[in-house]
Order: sequence, then C-alpha cells, then structure tokens
Amino acid sequence: MGLVKTLTRVALGAGGAVSGWLAYSSLAVDHRMPLPPSIPAERQTLFGPKSCQLSYFADVSGEGRPLVLLHSINAAGCGYEMRPIFQHYRGIRPVYALDLPGFGFSERSDRAYTIALYVNAILDFLHHINEPVDVMALSLTSEFAAQAALQEPAFFHSLTLISPTGFTRRENKVAIQKANEGSNGDKNYNVLANPLWAQPFYDLLATKPSIRFFLRESFYGPVDPGLAEYGYLTTHQPGARFAPLYFVSGKLFSPDIFTRVYQKLQVPTLVLFDQDAHVTFDLLPNILESNPNWRARRIPNTRGLPHFERMGKVAEELNVYWGDLAQVKA
Repeated sequence: MGLVKTLTRVALGAGGAVSGWLAYSSLAVDHRMPLPPSIPAERQTLFGPKSCQLSYFADVSGEGRPLVLLHSINAAGCGYEMRPIFQHYRGIRPVYALDLPGFGFSERSDRAYTIALYVNAILDFLHHINEPVDVMALSLTSEFAAQAALQEPAFFHSLTLISPTGFTRRENKVAIQKANEGSNGDKNYNVLANPLWAQPFYDLLATKPSIRFFLRESFYGPVDPGLAEYGYLTTHQPGARFAPLYFVSGKLFSPDIFTRVYQKLQVPTLVLFDQDAHVTFDLLPNILESNPNWRARRIPNTRGLPHFERMGKVAEELNVYWGDLAQVKA
C-alpha cells in the first residue's frame, strides 16, 4: 500500500491548480490514442464465461508445454511488462500473453473490477487452452494466479511468481488490512471514482513523468524506454481509468493471501525476486520451510522487473526449474 500512498501524494502535489487541471484533462488530454500491440504477435479474443471479453497474444510455433504470461495490475499495467519473456520463448514453446480485464485490448468497461473477476479471467483463459500449462505472473497478479491454482490445480503444471505481493509480514500490512476491511475499500474507491475528478486524477497518474517516476522504482538501471512509452499509450484509452482506480483504492489486495492461499498451494511454485520498492519478502523463508512445493531464486541487481534487466539469468533459472520438474514427474 506504499504505492497507493505515493500515487495519491503525486496526484495531490501535482494538482495544486485543481480547476485548471480539471479543464486540461477534459479538453486537452487525448484519451483515444492509437494503441499498437504490446507484443509483436498474433492477437486473438475470447469471451470468458465467468469474466468478460478477453484479448491475448499467442505464438504457437514452438513445441511442448504452453507458457502463459500474466502482467501486473497497476495504473499503467500492460502486456508489454511480459514482453521479454514472450520474445525469449516464442518459437521454442507455445507462448501466450493475456491482457487482464481493464487493460490492453481486453474489456475496459465501467464495471466492478474485483479479485474474483481476475481469478475467473485467468481460469477462463486456462479452460480455453484446455491443458496443463506453466503460468508466470507478475507482482499483484501473483495473488490472483495463486488463487486460480488453488481452485483448479489441474490446469497448472507449474506457477512462477515474479516479485510477488503477499510476503510482507502482517504487522507491515496495516494499510492493506484497513483498505479491505468492512467498507473502507469502498469508501476509498468512491472518493477516487467520483465523476467530477476521477478522470483528471487518473490523468495525473498517467503523465509521462509520473509513469517514468514509478518505473524508475522498478529498475536497477535505466528504465526500458519501450515500456515507458507503451505505458503512456495504454493509459490514454477509453475506459483506461476504471480498473486502475480499484487498484489505487486498495480493493484488489488480499491481506490474508499468505495463510489462505500461499501456504495451501499444492502446485509446484517458483518465486523470482530480489529488491522491490513496494513490497518485501519477509515471509518467503516461512513458505520455503513449510511447503515443499515452493522454490525461490534471487535475481541479483534487479528491482521488480528482473526479466527486463537480466533475462538471461531469468531464463537460466526457469529452465533449470522446469527441467527439475520434468525429472521428478518422469
């Protein structure tokens, strides 16, 4: 929830001339910018019977077990976040990258964006593929992917979580707990989503300086320029604000994810991590000791997006992990 506070501070700090910004957002900000594919691959759509209209990118020219990639949830979430992994494994094995509800080319309607919606979207997509797959999820989406794996483990050959949320000690989760208890999350959302300022507030978060500011926190070295530019384009689409405002309000975090889901997970699970500006991994040793299905590998000199800065090391760890799983199951 430190990110939520930071986002609000940026917005409030930049919004000193409130009336001027309201007018600028309404009259001068282009909310229908051309949006190229986040990944240079064939794009397809499907209707998720338990979720919504979903879009995804696919390259099925490779052989073997499919790999499914799930981007994170944030103010500028997009499939581009998983692009290095997609590009590395395309042609080697079937690779899919799903645009989650409210992002990319998937449905961005004015609706409730809930934890259940994201879990169901993942399951709808896995039902569409209809065979066990290796799933990789980034940041907060790790929680949704883990819940999907707990509900329907037969569709998961393995699960890889990149810089996942949910491993910060309980005493450090007060803000998340408060945001999700009772009506607090609803109150936060109702304030942020007020029609008078919802779009201008989001437009503050979606400026190029704001996007680069938050991306700098996720890179050990220079920010990837393609990711920054795509983040700007994808935030300037019709309906782009709806899902992120649920995230900013704190309604998409599960304070009990560690005990309710992570500790009970029976799917082979790998965590890739190092440093992260927004979460810690205090509880990772606990899960490694208590649940034999979990493994973890540190990717040094990275800060939340290791596959952008050290894709070779990420691929090395993934290939070893998947190879070990193959030997165990042989």
